[in-house]
Amino acid sequence: MSDRQIGTPEATPSEEDTFARSIGTKAARKQRAQRAGDQGVWFGLGMSGIIGWSVAVPTLLGAILGVWLDDRHPQKFSWTLTLLFAGLILGCFNAWHWVAQQDASMREEDTDD
Repeated sequence: MSDRQIGTPEATPSEEDTFARSIGTKAARKQRAQRAGDQGVWFGLGMSGIIGWSVAVPTLLGAILGVWLDDRHPQKFSWTLTLLFAGLILGCFNAWHWVAQQDASMREEDTDD
């Protein structure tokens, strides 16, 4: 019997190497996760909490500053709504940046293996 699998087109050696490397990377990641211990639900809730706070804090600070400015320096527009929106944009950018960093570090771990 040949090395070729039944029902699949003949794979080149580089495709087989890529597939084997991919499987090895996934197995190594699984072993690291098992050694690190079960992070479970609390870890996931903590991560979502970090993302939530990174959006909520700038939004609330913008609203508080907006209320203060509305009291001290009234304008035709609402400082509160303007700074609330600006805080929300800043918080979303902050959360996106943090998630992108985490994704990059996970991808870096994959290529190190």
